[in-house]
Formats: sequence, C-alpha cells, structure tokens
Amino acid sequence: MANNNAAVVEIAQTAGRFTSSIVLQAENKYIDVKSILGLFTTLVSSESYELHVHGPDAEEAKAAVSEAFAKHGLKVQVVEE
Repeated sequence: MANNNAAVVEIAQTAGRFTSSIVLQAENKYIDVKSILGLFTTLVSSESYELHVHGPDAEEAKAAVSEAFAKHGLKVQVVEE
C-alpha cells in the first residue's frame, strides 16, 4: 500500500499546476483532485478511480496526474469524453 500522505500531497500539488478542472470519481463521489482534504478521505476508501479532466491543458494534466497516481501504486482510469 502506498504511503497515503505522500500520495495525497503529490497528487494534489501535481493537479494544482494545471488550470483544467480535474475531478476524481470514486464510486458515487466526485472529488476535486486539487483538494488535499477531499483526496485524504477518498484515496483510503476506494480502490478504483476515474479521472475526468476538462480545460485548456487537459492532455498534459491527464498525463501528469495519472503518473502521480501510478507512482504511488494507485490505479486510475482517465475517462475520455
């Protein structure tokens, strides 16, 4: 299991570099990936995540945030819309 504190901080900081809206869907919850608190309560309880990214730098954001998840052993699926 990943060190959740490090994962949460790195994922939120990575997301914060982009102007795009980056939303994590975990079961029926939607969490702003830039919110450290939202991530803390979510990354622990769910195992499958979907990433919804919209905005001018969406492609770069998808790649960077997915990489941050993977680095900490968290599985995330980017939803292409």
